[in-house]
Amino acid sequence: MTAAVRVQLGEEGADAERVERLAGYLRGELIDRGVSDVKALPAGEAPPGARGFDVATAGGLLVTLGKSADGLRSVVTAVREWLSRGGRVRRTVRLEIDGDVLELSEATLTDQDKLVDLFVSRHSSS
Repeated sequence: MTAAVRVQLGEEGADAERVERLAGYLRGELIDRGVSDVKALPAGEAPPGARGFDVATAGGLLVTLGKSADGLRSVVTAVREWLSRGGRVRRTVRLEIDGDVLELSEATLTDQDKLVDLFVSRHSSS
């Protein structure tokens, strides 16, 4: 059985074109890590809490992976690395699997570790 991870990226002050470019960079990184199916999130309703529909659509990725902890952890690691490269610009990231949401934007590194472990354990085969 496979899982689909919805990844929503944002960057403070960025327009849709910038966010789309950032999502493209992350997509490339995920493919380099062996994730075989990463595509732009289909246009549709903005996710809950999204402030701008166009930016939300531009920053969305749909990642398909198997139900393994390694695959999901690889995706989360790439997303965390992307988040940390924002420098002084505030970046946001939201991951969702079957309605379960992980938001790492405001969490400390220690809290991110705990949140990631919990998220990965909930969505991995036993």
